[in-house]
Amino acid sequence: MTNTGAERELRAEAVVAAPPEKVWALLTDFSNMADWSPETVKMLPMLRGGLRQGQQYLGINRRKAIVWPTRNVVADVQTGRRLVWDTRSSGSQWVWELEPVEGGTRVVHRRPVPKGNTALSKVFAAAFLGGKEGHADELEEGMATTVARLKAAAER
Repeated sequence: MTNTGAERELRAEAVVAAPPEKVWALLTDFSNMADWSPETVKMLPMLRGGLRQGQQYLGINRRKAIVWPTRNVVADVQTGRRLVWDTRSSGSQWVWELEPVEGGTRVVHRRPVPKGNTALSKVFAAAFLGGKEGHADELEEGMATTVARLKAAAER
């Protein structure tokens, strides 16, 4: 199934002039997300045990006056290389991939929607977020902002 429109894979990337270890440390300190992401207010762990496959996070998001929670489950952790979580309420995956390159680290941030958006997500986006496609465009811009802010933090 090829996803288009709101369900297309969103993507942002940059080359960061810092080693993967430093980028990973910043990326996995989720307290940074509130400063970097235009939509994330907070990510709170719901289980003990730290960052690991199966860990769950309560995400608090905002867009203008609208605030909503998401339930996120870590699907893959490859320390220093790859982090994936599934947002169960929307059907989205959030993927971070780090690759060492000359002069630093290539950071790729993707948002595929492997099985399509959930019915709840479709209704919520239409009612509160200006529609699915408009929100997807906004998310992709926000991902680019998040990657740029991660880059700036790592290069300080």
